[in-house]
Amino acid sequence: MDLNAKIYVAGHRGMVGSAFVRRLRRAGYTNIITRTSKELDLRDQAAVAAFFTEEQPEYVMLAAAKVGGIYANNTYRADFLYDNLMIEGNVLDQAYRHGVKKLLYLGSSCIYPKLAPQPIREEYLLTGQLEPTNEPYAISKIAGLKMCEAYRDQHGCNFITVMPTNLYGPHDNYDLQNSHVMAALLRKFSEAADLNLPEVTVWGTGAPCREFLHVDDLADACLHLMLHYDGREPVNVGTGEDLTIRELSGLLAELTGFRGEVVFDSSKPDGTMRKLLDVSRLHGLGWHHQISLREGLARTIADAEWRRLLAPQAAPMLAA
Repeated sequence: MDLNAKIYVAGHRGMVGSAFVRRLRRAGYTNIITRTSKELDLRDQAAVAAFFTEEQPEYVMLAAAKVGGIYANNTYRADFLYDNLMIEGNVLDQAYRHGVKKLLYLGSSCIYPKLAPQPIREEYLLTGQLEPTNEPYAISKIAGLKMCEAYRDQHGCNFITVMPTNLYGPHDNYDLQNSHVMAALLRKFSEAADLNLPEVTVWGTGAPCREFLHVDDLADACLHLMLHYDGREPVNVGTGEDLTIRELSGLLAELTGFRGEVVFDSSKPDGTMRKLLDVSRLHGLGWHHQISLREGLARTIADAEWRRLLAPQAAPMLAA
């Protein structure tokens, strides 16, 4: 991938897309194309076709998607299915029609069966029932993966797919209703420490195990795959290590300085009990994660952007 190649990063304002842009620029790529959702609605077929005709990107990194945690996935089921199907279908088809040299499609670890053997290998896809709370989102992401395979099989497109584990880091969404588990807990513990609250309530029993990857590590892995991988099979991207939500809560309490009680609300759903990715394929391709969970969380908590994002949301609590 020449340093002057025209690279379209879809979803550049999101957590993953912005990490892609940071990594590409650090590597010396200078011709990065971006559009905000207001400038280009990727659900609009005609608008996406016009964009590809105008820009003629050589490479595409597709990070644009409608994403959220358990509550958002279970509440906005139709939105998650429709929006993601439209985004994937429009971008993948136009990439084929305009001769894009290579496209990277971002899947999700939630597409694997709820009761998949652990750690989860790529070939376990479609071998069992999905987690009901995020089934529409998972189905949409599976459809995108299968589109990549189909366009490769029928048209010879070099479309590769990656399956990231749970992510955290800069530009995450910290809304308590619509965020992923890590962002929600980061906000809860940070607010509680800042306001000296007596307790933090965590959804579920605390027993589920989760694997977490810093988004900058994901971006580094994806650039590595853009440069070194052209296979049909999806590639898991993670650390190969997990911990319980109870253990994560203890770590966050320590790092944020929260000294109150952690209460687990077992009336709320746990989701999948374990979701650890087998990353042996990725390791075989020469890539390993570099940012430990403790280091990544400490970096996120200390980040100036994090405090700026949190402050307006904490103000109403102070007033109350």
